[in-house]
Amino acid sequence: MNLRSRKNKPAAEVHTSALNDIMFFLMLFFLLASAVSNPQVVKLLLPKSSAGEQSVSKKTLTVSITSDLAYHVEKAVVPYEALEAAIQSQMKTGEELTIMMYVDNSVPIQNVISVMDIANRLKIKVVLATEQKKD
Repeated sequence: MNLRSRKNKPAAEVHTSALNDIMFFLMLFFLLASAVSNPQVVKLLLPKSSAGEQSVSKKTLTVSITSDLAYHVEKAVVPYEALEAAIQSQMKTGEELTIMMYVDNSVPIQNVISVMDIANRLKIKVVLATEQKKD
């Protein structure tokens, strides 16, 4: 039997006010970080990773197709016949290139697929930029 008085023992308390502050700042950081990231992009081809591969520098090339079917590579108007050469001139050795495509919604899908075919021949990843749907 324990006949000792429990009045002499200190009460075990955990002060969580500092932990609450830290959790609030972490939550705020992740909310801001997710708002800054661009959720309006749908990735079409996902990059692959291997533990043994060297990291390569990545470059993004912007290709736009307007409603009048004008092709733009980095804001320069390029005819479709010269599109592959214009994209190939942007490629450098040891550099992974990704094409960011901005396409007007009135452009036929065949024109988009033709640019994707060019990127596929050159072994370049393609990302199609979209606008967020408003309800």
